[in-house]
Amino acid sequence: MVTTSKSSSGSNSASRKARIEQMRRAEKARDRRNKIIAFGVGGAVLAGVIGFGVYVFTKESDKKEAQVAAANAPIKGEKVWDAKKLGRTHVAKEVTYPVTPPVGGDHHQAWMNCQGDVYTKPVPDKHAVHSLEHGAVWVTYNDKAPKGDVEKLAAKVKKTQYSLMSPVQSQSGAIMLSAWGKQVTVDGADDPRVNQFFTRYVMGKQTPEPGAACSSGVTLDDAGKPVLGGGMQ
Repeated sequence: MVTTSKSSSGSNSASRKARIEQMRRAEKARDRRNKIIAFGVGGAVLAGVIGFGVYVFTKESDKKEAQVAAANAPIKGEKVWDAKKLGRTHVAKEVTYPVTPPVGGDHHQAWMNCQGDVYTKPVPDKHAVHSLEHGAVWVTYNDKAPKGDVEKLAAKVKKTQYSLMSPVQSQSGAIMLSAWGKQVTVDGADDPRVNQFFTRYVMGKQTPEPGAACSSGVTLDDAGKPVLGGGMQ
């Protein structure tokens, strides 16, 4: 009887050890599977991040290429003047310009502020021309321009440094864009030539005085009268 009891006890002990070992192997197997799954998920996430980064980079690259292409493409209907024939002398007297709005010529020594400034009243040509000399794009409109287009263009100007906007009732087109020696009449705010003109001429190669200020110049008071702010370049 004693021998049989010892044999049974030894058998049970061996069985427990076997079960414990089996459980350990199963736990290790689960750990390996979890690590593999985690590695796979991490790899997928990393691949996704890399893929998204490549997508964003490609998209931005395509956008820049499109901007460059737009800047180099001819602008339909654009009028161009010989910059060498446009005067650049500072004068105190009033100036009569042959083009409305003017695209260059002699001008006042103070410029109109053109840091995305939107004027709801007419600005003096002699100050606006000085802004063009500094590389600004001047958006002008008259009563024929739809209110919605005026609002869209105002929003664009407000977020674009070296640009300004004002009404010019005597101009031939409802909406016109001018830079130094350049001008185009557009059909509306969504006309693709608007972005094309801005891309090419805001601080563009036509600028006679690149790097000159567009702030601390002339602004308008509530009555629409010019107020000097110290711009004297």
